[in-house]
Amino acid sequence: MKLALSQLLRGRVGSYVLTKALANCAWMAGDQNEQHVITKNLLKHFQHRTPFPHPLIDEIEDPSDPPAILLRWLDDDALDASNSKRFTRSEVKFVAKGVLEALSGLHSEGYVHCDVNPSNILVNRGTGDGSITEVQLADLGGTMGAEIFRSPEAQLQLEWAPACDIWSFGPHSSACCTAKVPRGDESYSLNVLLKHVRIFRPWSVTWKELVGDVQMGILIYTMEISPKEALKPFKNNFVLKIMKLDPRDRPSAQELLRDEWFKEEIVLDVKTLLRCLEQCGTSSVPNVP
Repeated sequence: MKLALSQLLRGRVGSYVLTKALANCAWMAGDQNEQHVITKNLLKHFQHRTPFPHPLIDEIEDPSDPPAILLRWLDDDALDASNSKRFTRSEVKFVAKGVLEALSGLHSEGYVHCDVNPSNILVNRGTGDGSITEVQLADLGGTMGAEIFRSPEAQLQLEWAPACDIWSFGPHSSACCTAKVPRGDESYSLNVLLKHVRIFRPWSVTWKELVGDVQMGILIYTMEISPKEALKPFKNNFVLKIMKLDPRDRPSAQELLRDEWFKEEIVLDVKTLLRCLEQCGTSSVPNVP
């Protein structure tokens, strides 16, 4: 049975009317209070342990086919939100922390997301200054995401593992690794691998432990056709920790959550707050080193 516009769905905790068709078998729906929710034709794979994966609201019982669940509605995704208003440094770290919290929960349960990209990072902005106030990771369906976000080992068709999600999480991966050839072109994956090696340093000889002779030959070839003038090393230390070409060298989500990059922002925010208090004439402001 296919879902249709204006169809009534009855769940365990409420009823919902489909109001708009979205992409990938997803629908916008309205509940009894006319609040927006999302319904997707998929089985419940993962119930969140933290607030950051896209939360389940209800499971549809009528109709029972196709299986559907109701998910909370958020206003935008990170791609569109950042295009309409550039993220501040604090917002980048807020979003990054939320995604890592979600991945940490998934990986601890033995799941791999497989499609971490800005379109699957959902956000809400506050009503005051419009800053990002909520972030959740969507599409926990193991869909083997777009090639530009895939890790080197995924490009080489090795087994997907949590390290693949860590690579895709890299905040600059889309800008760094997009190959300028049409999708579907047989050379697309090769060009993505070329971007990887030219930005994130040469392939290690340890790759021989992961791939066969043909795949290793491809990696050697990308280095042979990458002259020194074509190399464009990346310099952001936090990103470089993520974008390790060998998946065994990448930190886990939990390790990244403990990174100094997040602690630096907390110190900066406290100093900024105290300067604001001083400017407003607040007394008894403690000294900040």
